[in-house]
Amino acid sequence: MTRHEPVPARRRPGVPASRLAAPFGALAAVGAAFVYVGAVDPGEPGHYPVCPLLHFTGIYCPGCGGLRSAHAVAHGDLAAAVGANALAVAGFALFAAFVVFWIVRVLRSQPVTVPLRSPHWWVLGALALAFTVVRNLPWGAALAP
Repeated sequence: MTRHEPVPARRRPGVPASRLAAPFGALAAVGAAFVYVGAVDPGEPGHYPVCPLLHFTGIYCPGCGGLRSAHAVAHGDLAAAVGANALAVAGFALFAAFVVFWIVRVLRSQPVTVPLRSPHWWVLGALALAFTVVRNLPWGAALAP
């Protein structure tokens, strides 16, 4: 009679650190930007360039107030962040969700794809355009920085 040794369960190979370098590098870069914006107040003149569209036309672009919004997020003031630029806050949240998605996919050794097709880009552009138009109208002043 031959004795069979139990076969050990198949172990998943560990994720090489080099595969995690990209998501953690992106997270570190954005984190460093938030630390800088949190330390250097964009509300004080002279630290950051002026929005050219606002300067020359008086129209708020979709990014106007984005630095003040990031400054408020860095200080934990979500209400002030949304008041400065709600679209930027949504972008910050989407970026955070994407980084979590990215890291989970890398840890599971799965490909990281975000299938954005042409209609998705059109919707994002229309959303940014609508945000821009509404924040520049008198009844949309709550969205202005």
